[in-house]
Amino acid sequence: MKTFLRWLLAAVLFVVVAVAVGTFIPRPLFVPSRAAEPAAQRRILVLSNPIHTDIAIPLAEDTRAAFAFLERSGIPVADPGAEWLVLGWGGRAFYLETPAWADLKPLPVLRALTIDSSVMHVDVAGGIDESHPAVMPLDLETAEFQRLLAFIQTSFTRQAGEVAVVPEAGYGDNDRFFEANGYFNAVVGCNTWAAAALRAAGLRTGLWNPLPQTLTLSLKLFN
Repeated sequence: MKTFLRWLLAAVLFVVVAVAVGTFIPRPLFVPSRAAEPAAQRRILVLSNPIHTDIAIPLAEDTRAAFAFLERSGIPVADPGAEWLVLGWGGRAFYLETPAWADLKPLPVLRALTIDSSVMHVDVAGGIDESHPAVMPLDLETAEFQRLLAFIQTSFTRQAGEVAVVPEAGYGDNDRFFEANGYFNAVVGCNTWAAAALRAAGLRTGLWNPLPQTLTLSLKLFN
């Protein structure tokens, strides 16, 4: 029993140290200063809940055109009332079968802790309160914004040039799940995907950000 407790304590300590190192060491370590282009900036939002991070893209003429392929699958990107396109990546079993904590089941949790295929979740939103504690606004230069869009678009699995929608999967009327590239596990999860997307745009995150709290803290520290 004592041996088990020592191993358990060592495992907990390892995770705590890994999360701390992943938060307070920036990735990339050194980057050139970002140019100031106030007139050419585009605002995005990082949306967090206790376990997951989404990225919200403003819906304007160019972004509606860039994501027009989603309209064919039921995402109303052309709707004038839609102001934001909200995207997230995650493990297939956990994402599809756990819309709320009350729906938590052992098998999706096991798949999330081991390895699972991945899906993209896409929704639209009207106005979002940028002062809300779960919302982090970030301003990107034009080139950074385009790199973010490219990263997100390449996260979708495509079949014959078309994104692959997951049949009859969604939380509401306007959202859908899509097959995605990559595999989900306890190390490479939804928040590390969001961090990678933001790094692709030129922002700095922590070295490893498995939690929304560590990701948002590292964004505040390094940008």
